[in-house]
Amino acid sequence: MNEELYKKFILENRDLNYFQKYEVRKGLNSGIDVTIYAKPYFTSEQMQEIRQGLEQNLNVSLYTKPEFNWEQMQQIRLGLQKEIDVSLYAKLEFNWLQMAVIRLGLEEGLNVESYLNSGIDWEEMQRIREELESNK
Repeated sequence: MNEELYKKFILENRDLNYFQKYEVRKGLNSGIDVTIYAKPYFTSEQMQEIRQGLEQNLNVSLYTKPEFNWEQMQQIRLGLQKEIDVSLYAKLEFNWLQMAVIRLGLEEGLNVESYLNSGIDWEEMQRIREELESNK
């Protein structure tokens, strides 16, 4: 990594805290475009999820939204890694636990339509998913 580039970037982005700067440094070390996530409105955990997605050449634009918490971002990133249709659950209306249950169902090749509803809590979603899996 070019230390001068890092110093220049940090000088231009003084609003970042220590942990956010750490994620910027890791991204620069990886050779990715840190300008996508090096914003003070992203937490360091959100930055980590975006950085990991960029390092894996994933379409991070699907979750590079500060409204998603880092756990939601993680569920979307994990789905992208598995090449499933994350558009079904990459929505703010789903909490991260609901996203996880939907993602697992999609990874198992289940038709998740029966529990693709943010009004259903994650535990009920899990029960439905397990029932669908046992009927496979």
